[in-house]
Amino acid sequence: MLTPLGHETEQTDLQCPELQANNLEEVIVHGLEWLKDVVNGENVLIDDAGVFIEALGGFPGVYSRYAYDTIGLSGILKLMEGIENRRASFKCVLGFLQSNGTQYVLAGETHGTLTHKEKGEEGFGYDPIFIPDGEEKTFAELDMNRKNQLSHRGKALNKLLDILSSIE
Repeated sequence: MLTPLGHETEQTDLQCPELQANNLEEVIVHGLEWLKDVVNGENVLIDDAGVFIEALGGFPGVYSRYAYDTIGLSGILKLMEGIENRRASFKCVLGFLQSNGTQYVLAGETHGTLTHKEKGEEGFGYDPIFIPDGEEKTFAELDMNRKNQLSHRGKALNKLLDILSSIE
């Protein structure tokens, strides 16, 4: 989403220590504070995301990656067996550290429901079990352009694009 607008991006593995916190914003703020002492004069973008399931009290939330790696989608679907309330949301929080040291924390959220079984081959993570509101297909069944229009990460990136256009 950034490249077509003239913003060159490069993925770098800086081994930023991830804070174990109760919300994504805390994780990102901690990451930005760590990064400002590590990078000099560069713009840096970090993100964290999770799926928050109403019936499970927001679980896995900030622990989405851990839950995915340990119990997988089949484990999440097993936890949801017999539960009627299948409401969930994806949330992404971006941290943008501008080269002058200015920090931005931007969030995007997409509400939807969980399926009863995995559907689709695209995307990653929880995409095969999440249907965004207003759609009949999971994120994993949607093409990338449509997913970016609806997704939590796409919404957060659009906020970043607004900021980038105002500081250029």
